[in-house]
Amino acid sequence: MTKKFASQADLEEKKTSFIKLSDNAYAYTAEGDPNSGVIIGDDSVMVIDTTATPIMAQALIAHIRSVTDLPIKYVVLSHYHAVRVLGASAYAAEGAQQVIASRGTHEMIVERGAQDMQSEIERFPRLFAGVESVPGLTWPTMVFDKEMAIFMGKLEVRLMHIGMGHTKGDTIAWIPSQKICFSGDLVEYDAAAYTGDAQLEEWPVTLEALRALDAEKLVPGRGPALMNPAEVNAGIDYTKDFVTTLLQSAKEAVAAGKSLKEAMAHARSRMDPKFGHVFIYEHCLPFDVTRAVDEAGGIKHPRIWTAERDKEMWHALQN
Repeated sequence: MTKKFASQADLEEKKTSFIKLSDNAYAYTAEGDPNSGVIIGDDSVMVIDTTATPIMAQALIAHIRSVTDLPIKYVVLSHYHAVRVLGASAYAAEGAQQVIASRGTHEMIVERGAQDMQSEIERFPRLFAGVESVPGLTWPTMVFDKEMAIFMGKLEVRLMHIGMGHTKGDTIAWIPSQKICFSGDLVEYDAAAYTGDAQLEEWPVTLEALRALDAEKLVPGRGPALMNPAEVNAGIDYTKDFVTTLLQSAKEAVAAGKSLKEAMAHARSRMDPKFGHVFIYEHCLPFDVTRAVDEAGGIKHPRIWTAERDKEMWHALQN
């Protein structure tokens, strides 16, 4: 039987959790669906990743309103993928004044935002419930190069682009006084790493830069919140293993002159035993292998995914 495209067969609602990390920080997680983060300062709130649609964002807003009535002043894009950013308009009614992204993320929106939006909507029908409520692409109102500090009253939050990995524009949010990190999809745990727009060669180096922060708690892009230093290191190690195993298998396939379908089989022989059981693995792997083969073959800048390219690749790689 042919597998349904991407996550079109994934229609079961996931249980969401709103987990307190400190008096100022919360993780919004959902059994392998994209996570969001919440930081509550003295005078305002920051949301890291907005969910996929304004309607889907209402559940997160309800959790925030259960603990504070402060305005949600800041919306941070950890990177640009539609499933994480198209809910941004929901926060305008909650006081949002700034949508913040790295320069690399802004460049990705300019280059491929429209194609990515259509591509992801067709991949994830459940996550895009209420897609008709999306007014269009999410554009940042504030862009930074490497790092910026925001003081939410006395609470300092640093937004940092510490290197490329999941995309060229990855941003982490860091509370230095509490050693709490929101990593976006730079780190995953108990879930596949989507690498369709990745810089795979640089990703492990970026992970080591993140490790050097010595975070005591970390909210990954997918998977459970990591609640102590040992769990944080386990999440970093897990992600590093995933992306290095993937790229190495692609390099071997390219060196052997294998076709893309043969490279997929070779990658499975390396990846399935370690990762075949985790969230969203079957969805991600065809996109992951395609990008890894491109990078191993010298295509440094990820090719743009369109809804048409998605389906052509997917069906070509199914058994």
